[in-house]
Amino acid sequence: MAGVRVDKADGIARIVFDNPPINLFTVEEFAATARIIAELSVDDEVRVVILSSANPDFFIAHFDVEAILTFPTDQPPATSLNAYHVMCEQLRTMPKATIAVIEGRVGGGGSELALSCDMRFALKSSKKNPGAVFNQPEVGLGILPGGSGTQRLPRLIGRSRALEAILGCDDVDAELAEQWGWVNRALPRKGSHRVVSVSRGGRGQSIGAEGRKRRRSRSVGRGKRVLGKFGRTGNSGGDGEVSTRRGPDQGGRTRSQRPPRPLIRNRRNSPTLLRR
Repeated sequence: MAGVRVDKADGIARIVFDNPPINLFTVEEFAATARIIAELSVDDEVRVVILSSANPDFFIAHFDVEAILTFPTDQPPATSLNAYHVMCEQLRTMPKATIAVIEGRVGGGGSELALSCDMRFALKSSKKNPGAVFNQPEVGLGILPGGSGTQRLPRLIGRSRALEAILGCDDVDAELAEQWGWVNRALPRKGSHRVVSVSRGGRGQSIGAEGRKRRRSRSVGRGKRVLGKFGRTGNSGGDGEVSTRRGPDQGGRTRSQRPPRPLIRNRRNSPTLLRR
């Protein structure tokens, strides 16, 4: 398949872009990606879709500019979604969790594709790696972000910042993208080459972000602790309940059974919890 492949296992579909040297989004790669997304949107066996790149330096550089320059310019204003918009809308509305894992540069149509996902996680820069870099370079070429960037980006980061990114055509690093809300989080590469991993355990599969410390649960016995949905930690029962050091049969009470601590006020009238 032209520069893109999909791997499916255990309800997880991984779309991997691999079109050296810069992952240029050609017409062929766009058609293949659109076909994959359309198939995954109606695949009941798939619950999570993860988009990533085989090239750590580029997620998708941009859409093929040479192809864009061949598009007709004398057409009347569109009254319906074009094929690129349909692909992005299918990615946005499919009944699955869609996640973009961005470790390198992404711009133009690639950025618009990532903006259509439910979540985006980016690699932070380091001394040896610039990390994820975002931009919308279309205005510098005399065109507009026509793949839905003018709609999706303002909804994430606000109108003023979207105008700054689109009209300025400047690069936005992962840290600034996180501050603006362009991505969910910017994470360092610590012991793993992937930002998002899928872990198995408990009841089914859960999604966790690597690069942060997992909170320890105070569960009793040898129950296996697993990373719950959205990073929550639970006991081996998988229901998210965190128990005290002593079990109920030893006279202990679970956190949900404890009476609330009394609330007192200090001299400055600020609420303070009275420690037992």
